[in-house]
Amino acid sequence: MYRINELLKLDRKLFHTRDLALLWNIRDDNTLYTQIKRYVDKGILLPIHKGFYATVPLETIDPLELGINALHRYAYVSCEFILAKEGVIFQHSPLITLVSSVSRNFTLTTYQYHVRMLNNRYLYNDCGIESAGNYRKASIERSVADLLYFNPRFHIDNREGINWKKVATIRKEVGYR
Repeated sequence: MYRINELLKLDRKLFHTRDLALLWNIRDDNTLYTQIKRYVDKGILLPIHKGFYATVPLETIDPLELGINALHRYAYVSCEFILAKEGVIFQHSPLITLVSSVSRNFTLTTYQYHVRMLNNRYLYNDCGIESAGNYRKASIERSVADLLYFNPRFHIDNREGINWKKVATIRKEVGYR
């Protein structure tokens, strides 16, 4: 029961295999996989995909947190998703847009994710990035700066909803040209 208690008392609800190894201080892979299998069989760990587990049903997890944790690397929510949510662009897209050091598309449950790859020298600059619980997200202005970096000709529907001076400041500070 000791390992169950450690797992369930955490604020965190999503874990990768290596996270569990560190949490439980298990170095032997066979022991780790046996323990995980037991918890999956008991319904304590719910498998999402290979090596990725939850302690609560996926329907109760914020889809933004789910996508960032599934990616399992530094990432933040940005671009079209933020701008559509804030009413800056009117095109509806079912994709949740993330920015990270890799480019990929994936689906978890009913959510579709589009990950845009950004060079590390821009990616780790926190200008315009805020913490939102267990994940990070871009402000409207950082989302515009990111999107214009990826696609300088992108059409923005509601230009009045943007502080363009802030966008220029963020672009300069991040190093976008």
